Amino acid sequence: MGVVAPNGVGLADFEEAIRSGRSGIRYVDRLEELGFACRVGGVPPVTEDQQAQYFNPLTLRQLKADGVLYGCMAGMEAWKNAGLDLDRNTATPDWESGCIFGAGLAGADVIRDTAYKIDSKNVKRLGSSTVQQTMSGGVSAYLGGFLGLGNQVTTNASACSTGTESLLLGFQRIQAGFATRMVCGSCDSASPYVWAGFDAMRVLNRKFNHAPEAASRPMSASAAGFVPGGGAGALVLETLESAQSRQVPILAEVRGGYINSGGQRNGGTMTAPNKEGIKRCILGALTNSSISGRDIDAISGHLTATMFDAHEIAIWTEALNRSGKDFPFINALKSMTGHCLSASGALEAVASVLQLQKGFLHPSINCEDIHPAIAEHIFPGCIPSKAISNNLNLLLSASFGFGDVNSCIVLQKFKS
Repeated sequence: MGVVAPNGVGLADFEEAIRSGRSGIRYVDRLEELGFACRVGGVPPVTEDQQAQYFNPLTLRQLKADGVLYGCMAGMEAWKNAGLDLDRNTATPDWESGCIFGAGLAGADVIRDTAYKIDSKNVKRLGSSTVQQTMSGGVSAYLGGFLGLGNQVTTNASACSTGTESLLLGFQRIQAGFATRMVCGSCDSASPYVWAGFDAMRVLNRKFNHAPEAASRPMSASAAGFVPGGGAGALVLETLESAQSRQVPILAEVRGGYINSGGQRNGGTMTAPNKEGIKRCILGALTNSSISGRDIDAISGHLTATMFDAHEIAIWTEALNRSGKDFPFINALKSMTGHCLSASGALEAVASVLQLQKGFLHPSINCEDIHPAIAEHIFPGCIPSKAISNNLNLLLSASFGFGDVNSCIVLQKFKS
């Protein structure tokens, strides 16, 4: 796995952050300058030294799209951690390895600068790397070249469902026998030009500008909207036989999952989910994984710190047929990273695998005042307030996005 998150860059730093409940939300001066009502956000603290681990100066001069940079760093860290070769000088592509790496507006700032230069009639000054940094498939195209991938190389885009969907699409390709391994994940820019529309919709938290680390409050009674963020998460999925033949550590198993849409019907809209669609997605993931709701030990919820959090919990209790003290553990990574939009599902998958592999549950911070409507359905102790040791077996991670699209993946602790 590899990760570039607001609260940790690199797998070791990210694990320490989620164990300790460290927030990556900070006051962003640029948001104040631009007149945002919400002036806090999650910007990955990527250093020049960290960039230099993967890119030479010439590549970095061309790689100005921050979302693409995050995605490439996460993907290359995952590849390296999987014991695979980062040598870019091999003459032959790796025909058995591919990439499905999702993105939102990964190159938002480059798009903005491009528009200004075009409007100023300075087309000749755009530079030779503008196309690959602004096209929707830029991150997968870069990763395909950096890693020499010869199998399918593509980008998916399904709003906040993107990251979880990318994992399931890669899983399905391997399961169908079309690839041996796939680099899967997603990324998004940490840019005001991505976040502005949400500020205009008044769905961002504008009440905690004075206390950034307390601003992202999933499942809290004082939640006042989500906090925007950016970053990337990446996972290398591989057949069991291939991983065992290479004698590399296996971190977890993809048991199954499901992708669907609510069709923007029965209460579902472009921005609000059809509750029946979410329930069907959860049940579909259980069926595809050949398990029941009683088998789930923990949930990595979508949980964005909006008014839908209480509805989401109610749907979980219906789909799993579990409530009160019988409900599984549930946590919200977004409490520490903010909502990283298209990157969120992949970041949550990385956190989920770490919890399965290392036997712990990370806390949901800023949830001391659990929402009353949530407390009606589940026991407050189901929401970890600090990291706890737990020998998890099955974890379900869920993502629900604009356009009424859903994806759920079931991950299992690997047992040799």
